[in-house]
Amino acid sequence: MDRARLSILAVCALLTTTLNPFGEQPTSVSAANTLAYDASLPVVSAAPPVDAKNAQIDTIASHADHSLIGKMASALAHTEAEAAAKRDAEEVAVILRRLSIRHTALPERERIALAHAIVREARAHNLEPSLVVSVIEVESAGYHLAVSHVGAMGLMQLLPSTGEELAGKHGIEWYGPDTLFDPEVNVKLGTAYLRQLTDQFGSVSTALAAYNWGPGRIGRRIKRGATVPSLYIEQVRAAQSRNTTLASIRS
Repeated sequence: MDRARLSILAVCALLTTTLNPFGEQPTSVSAANTLAYDASLPVVSAAPPVDAKNAQIDTIASHADHSLIGKMASALAHTEAEAAAKRDAEEVAVILRRLSIRHTALPERERIALAHAIVREARAHNLEPSLVVSVIEVESAGYHLAVSHVGAMGLMQLLPSTGEELAGKHGIEWYGPDTLFDPEVNVKLGTAYLRQLTDQFGSVSTALAAYNWGPGRIGRRIKRGATVPSLYIEQVRAAQSRNTTLASIRS
């Protein structure tokens, strides 16, 4: 048999024993039977082909999307952090202006530290810095050594018993009533107390009344249906309004 005839027979045999090279199912019954007849080969159910190239492209695109999203989130966080820092710097400047009007008896370096502490503690307790500094203005006029006729002490006029309890609760070192004369510690304790009262009574206004009158007295008034005293609330809100006006003038 010549070489040409052998080549033709080999091609015919190949076509009858293999699948279509383009990935289609065999159309020839003899080809399917030939595969099934060979007991040495496992019978595998036909499955749709996988486009590996497209899968690879999808994977690359997915990684690119995640990378882009990550970069966008990072840029957004950076922008928000910058905006927050700018806002806090403006708050500090306004507070320093308010403190300069008062006779705080603090040197400039300590006034700056106090202004930063007010903003920091207000943010930590989800309160407006203008509210905290307004309480300071109404309570002590910014004088960090102030003592009331009932024994309340410092910038935010806390009773030693209240201060000691708050210090223990928040892990702040307590070395006696004079602790309340430390401006930054007093602000930490007073702001934490105002947050506690706000959570207890459900509103800042009622918390302000409780801060001034005592939570027990305000709680009893509310229980018997009496109105909440408003004078102190109005005083603090008026001071806060002045702070807001000053901030708008600066901007």
